[in-house]
Amino acid sequence: MTEAPDFTEAGRRMFAGETAFFWAASSIKSLPPVEGIEMAFAGRSNVGKSSLINALTNRKSLARTSNTPGRTQELNFFRVNAALALVDMPGYGFAAVGKGKVAAWTGLIHDYLRGRSSLARVFLLIDARHGLKDTDKPVLETLATAAVSYQVVLTKADAVPEPELAARLEAIRAVIRKQAAAFPEIIVTSSKEGRGIADLRAAMARLVAERTGT
Repeated sequence: MTEAPDFTEAGRRMFAGETAFFWAASSIKSLPPVEGIEMAFAGRSNVGKSSLINALTNRKSLARTSNTPGRTQELNFFRVNAALALVDMPGYGFAAVGKGKVAAWTGLIHDYLRGRSSLARVFLLIDARHGLKDTDKPVLETLATAAVSYQVVLTKADAVPEPELAARLEAIRAVIRKQAAAFPEIIVTSSKEGRGIADLRAAMARLVAERTGT
C-alpha cells in the first residue's frame, strides 16, 4: 500500500525562499490579474493575521502589524512562488476608523470572497481567547453561499489554558460540521511560540500539490 505523502518538508521548502509584497487592491476593479493560486487570510480586526503571515513566511515585517485594529485597509498580495500568492485581507468588525471606511472594506472582503476564480482556500482566523463571534457569521455565510473552501485557524493559542482551548475547539467544530465548504481540521497556532506554523505550511503545500498536480 502506498504511504500518504508528508507535506511538512514540502511546506518548509515552499516558504524557505523569498516572499515579497507585489500588489495592493482597494477595490475589486484594482485586483491583480489572475495568475496561479491564491490563499487568503480572513478574520476579525486584531485577530493576528499579519503576525501569522510574518511567522509563516519567516519574516519579521512582511505584513504590517499593529495593536490598533483596522490598520490593514486593502487586500495585500504577497508572492510566495510561481504557483502561490497569499492575500492579507482587512480585518472585519471593530476598527478605529469611520463607519464609511469600515463598510467599504467589508464590502471589498465579501466581493473578493464571492468572485475570485483563483482563490483556492480561505484561512479563517479565530482568536483562541474569544472563539467564534457574531461578527464572523456574515463571512461564514458568504463562504457558504460562494462555496469557497475554507479552514479555521485558531490564533494566539499561547494565551489560553489547554482545557479552555479544548473546549473552544469543540465549540467551533460543532459549528463548522454543518458547513459544507469548511475543511474539518482546525489548525491551532501561536505566532509568538511558533506553534502550528509547520502544520499550516503543510496544509498549504498539500493544496498546491493537489491543484497543480505536482
